[in-house]
Amino acid sequence: MTGATRGIGHAIAVRFAREGCNVAFCGRSRNAAMEAVEQELNGILSALHSPLATPKAKGYACDVADYDSAQAFVKEVMADFGGIDILVNNAGITDDAAVKRMTEAQMDRVMHTNLGSVFCMTKAVQPVMWRQGHGSIVNIGSVVGIAGNYNQANYAASKAAIIGFSKSCAKEFAARNIRVNVVAPGFVETEMTADIPKELMDTWCSRIPMKRPGKADEVAQACLFLASDMCPYITSVVLPICGGMEDA
Repeated sequence: MTGATRGIGHAIAVRFAREGCNVAFCGRSRNAAMEAVEQELNGILSALHSPLATPKAKGYACDVADYDSAQAFVKEVMADFGGIDILVNNAGITDDAAVKRMTEAQMDRVMHTNLGSVFCMTKAVQPVMWRQGHGSIVNIGSVVGIAGNYNQANYAASKAAIIGFSKSCAKEFAARNIRVNVVAPGFVETEMTADIPKELMDTWCSRIPMKRPGKADEVAQACLFLASDMCPYITSVVLPICGGMEDA
């Protein structure tokens, strides 16, 4: 999976490890954060399995929006794990501005990272899953990609593009039992939201029918469901995780 060292990505990695899955994840470089997550996931896996049959977690350095880097990442994972059953594309950035102030560089950077990473990683794992005759790809979108949002035209465009890309891949890959779905989180409580003033948090939550932000693990559980054998006939779905926001 991509983007596993914090926030929603970290929650997804932990949830999959708790289910006994091998977890290969990546970041731009091997650093202390990656090593800490690797140790955490291996601790979870070791507690679930006997020493002779323990799955493993491993972090890799990869720029997932770079075609050659993504190809090399998948080759390394195949050498270490022997197969890839699930791909979770979670890497993403924001660079917010009103359209009248947004620069071409801001638009290009967000599209390149958010959409480009999904293309590069899907392109890299598709031959593996095709040979296996099975696989599940879960792309992390956003309700912003469905409804739009003030000052996030570039981010919304990238997430909307992920939906179109995913639905097209779902049609192309279905003949080989490879499913492609999108999870679209709404406002989710992570480390990034910890410093939001209470008054602003209350205002945002008042617009959500469930009157609270989502939790990262709630998104992770949806990813686990879509990746698992519990839904073998579900593909090309966009699943909002947003507490009932009307625009989603």
